[in-house]
Order: sequence, then structure tokens, then C-alpha cells
Amino acid sequence: MNEEIKEKILSLLEQHRIMTIATLRPDGWPQATTVGYVSEGLTLYFLCSQESQKAANLARDDRVSLTIDHDTSDLMAITGLSMAVRAQLVTDPAEAEKVMRMLPLKYPDMHALSMPMPSPDEVRIFRVTPTVISVLDYSQGFGHRDLCTCGSPSVSQK
Repeated sequence: MNEEIKEKILSLLEQHRIMTIATLRPDGWPQATTVGYVSEGLTLYFLCSQESQKAANLARDDRVSLTIDHDTSDLMAITGLSMAVRAQLVTDPAEAEKVMRMLPLKYPDMHALSMPMPSPDEVRIFRVTPTVISVLDYSQGFGHRDLCTCGSPSVSQK
């Protein structure tokens, strides 16, 4: 992956805190849901309820599409990410604890609101690993995107 594009991806991941993920329901229809996330490099993590539809969907099919972006009134200022990812349930207690330590750093207001942090055994924690990343940057032209296949040096622009 081109280093300049990778740095742009990492910057966008750092700037944002929510993403919309689309999983597949049992009837085949996609289900889009907004979730908070933390990231370490290109690996993202999110939590959900153990009884959530997302968790049930991912137990059947680990393929996910996601977007990370922000609202802007300037059409030509649209930037964001779209990814095809695989989601794996985090089962290693050390990795789960690491994710739980990362959350307050990304969401410092949680402490101010006295929101209780769930324990790793009260939630499902998923690790998402991208296979394809599309970087949207309309400042370079309407609909401009850089398409990266992870693990591959190729980048195409459209």
C-alpha cells in the first residue's frame, strides 16, 4: 500500500470515532448500524451487546462493509473511508483488555458522564481487518477515491 495513502487512512481513522457497519441478516438483507470504534493501525475494534443482531449476523457471516465519514455542507469537502472487512470475535483476554483500555482514550467524555465501562465478558468485542479500502476525497475532484487492496502494493484512482 502506498505510504501517502496509508497515512491518509490512519489520519481519518484517528479523526473519527463512529462508523456504520453493514452485516448480513439471516434473510440475506444487509443491516446497517452505527457503532463506535477504536483502532490500532489499520485494525479496528468495536463492541456490541452479546444479544445484538450484529453479533448474531457476524456469527453466521464475518463479511462486513463499513463507512467512516463526517457531515459537511460543502460537497467538495467530502472525505471518508469505505472498507470491505472481515470481523473476528476477540476471544483472547489480553486483547480484550487492551481494547477496553483504548476506549476511554478515544471517548474521554465517558468519564465526565460517569458512564460505567462494561467488562469484556459483558459484551462482544470484534476485530475488523480490512481487505479493501476506498479513500474518498472530493477535494481532488467529484467522486475521487483511492482504492487499496490490503497486503497489495497496488493503488488505483477513480
